[in-house]
Amino acid sequence: MPPGPQVHDHGGGVSSIAVTIPDNPLGHTLVHVVDTDRGPVLVDTGWDDPGSWTELCEGLTALGTSVRDVHGVLVTHHHPDHHGLCGRVREASGAWIAMHAADIAVVRRTRDAEPGAWLDYLLAKLTASGAPDEHTAPLRSARAGALPLPQPVLPDREIAPGELLDLPGRRLRAIWTPGHTPGHVCLHLEEEHPARRPGHGRLFSGDHLLPGISPHIGLYEDPDDATVTDPLGDYLDSLERVGRLGVAEVLPAHQHAFTGAEERVRELLAHHEERLTGLAGLLTTPLTPWQLAERMEWNRPWDRIPYGSRTIAVSEAEAHLRRLVKLGRVEPVPGSDPVTYLAV
Repeated sequence: MPPGPQVHDHGGGVSSIAVTIPDNPLGHTLVHVVDTDRGPVLVDTGWDDPGSWTELCEGLTALGTSVRDVHGVLVTHHHPDHHGLCGRVREASGAWIAMHAADIAVVRRTRDAEPGAWLDYLLAKLTASGAPDEHTAPLRSARAGALPLPQPVLPDREIAPGELLDLPGRRLRAIWTPGHTPGHVCLHLEEEHPARRPGHGRLFSGDHLLPGISPHIGLYEDPDDATVTDPLGDYLDSLERVGRLGVAEVLPAHQHAFTGAEERVRELLAHHEERLTGLAGLLTTPLTPWQLAERMEWNRPWDRIPYGSRTIAVSEAEAHLRRLVKLGRVEPVPGSDPVTYLAV
């Protein structure tokens, strides 16, 4: 007999459903279900996959409700393991979908992109980072037969920073936490913890604050915007803001619920400071972003990192470089092509 849906009652009208992310080491997304006077509201929905859809529907049934009863969906950020099933939920229930404006812009850009436009941009970025020909060659081949990108559903409501969301019978406030994406939001349930734990309510943290993982911080990608952003700086600022909330419990989108948010924030701040210092130490010799990524510490040796993950790793290296440049600890070497960086 197959196992039933993985659901958990967190108390106080809040539950979670583990929705599988196919072929991904994260395993699943925790879709949180918040009871309201107009029906359940979901925080994220999970990956758009038939098996994941079945898990979501069965999980809601196990919780005594149905996908048809869903009143709304609050999306912490645009990534497909969070936003993917929104369209199917809306088709089944008529639910509204809400997301921060910065991530709505990413969704709209994806929907409007011409076939091959993303590959063109990615090729240009990787070439500028110093990626070798063997890494860019598959992208050039794919460009020749590029097909339109998948069409993620467009949200119909914006989540405004600081907004007390329209959830009848609940007090849920939006906290803008850019870094992982430009429009990432956490959601602060400003209600007493059902177990009366000390602290100020509970936090749906999406990917911003996780108990055992430091989320990926790469560049904000917009082919039409040349603004030099600082995603890592945004993330660190957002971490400090969340740490000051003093919440009793964190309900993240991956792994498990946990307490001690302030301590976890301190750990992550210290981790990134240690990493920035280590990278500045590597830059006593000029390195391209690709060369820096090759020398950074990852969860496995560079030669064992899969092809697609190397592209992500280089974006993370560039985000750290931008932070170091902004702090005045590193400078680009004038005239270098591809650009190299050197510690000051």
